[in-house]
Amino acid sequence: MKTIALTLSAVACACVLGLSALGRPRVAAASAQRVDLREEIASARAQTWRWQHVMGRPLTPSGAVRGLASASYQRWVLRLWRRRAADEWQRAQHPPHERQFLCIHHFEGAWNDSGAPYYGGLQMDLSFQRQYGFVLLRTKGTADHWTPLEQIWVAERAHRSGRGFTPWPNTARSCGLF
Repeated sequence: MKTIALTLSAVACACVLGLSALGRPRVAAASAQRVDLREEIASARAQTWRWQHVMGRPLTPSGAVRGLASASYQRWVLRLWRRRAADEWQRAQHPPHERQFLCIHHFEGAWNDSGAPYYGGLQMDLSFQRQYGFVLLRTKGTADHWTPLEQIWVAERAHRSGRGFTPWPNTARSCGLF
């Protein structure tokens, strides 16, 4: 009975001192949780920025979430970045000239067409890919490795730059775009 009382009082003292029953600081568990939250925040922020890169939009600025920030603040920041990532993903699903580029694709190659000198479903050459899809070219390789949505957004960037549908003169004419 005496040993049980000592064990219970040791647990009670540990709780008061902020220690676990094993004598380890509880702060370590809270700190690990905050590290996990920071990693999740970084992941959601990276997803947001990925879609912003794909669409050619400016990146949302980020403040640093310091290690001393409370867990509730970090959960709030995580919800914020997850919402931003979901919003950017939703925006990216519907490029402004999607229908027109799908028509152009109909007359061009397959989305995974790797026949040099033109790649992908919109038959982009390397200089076009470098100019309008540099990040994708650097990270994924040529356009035949990009998703159809990424290829359309790169073409959309060219369209926005003032080139319109001129990189695809014959197929754009067949689609009634000239």
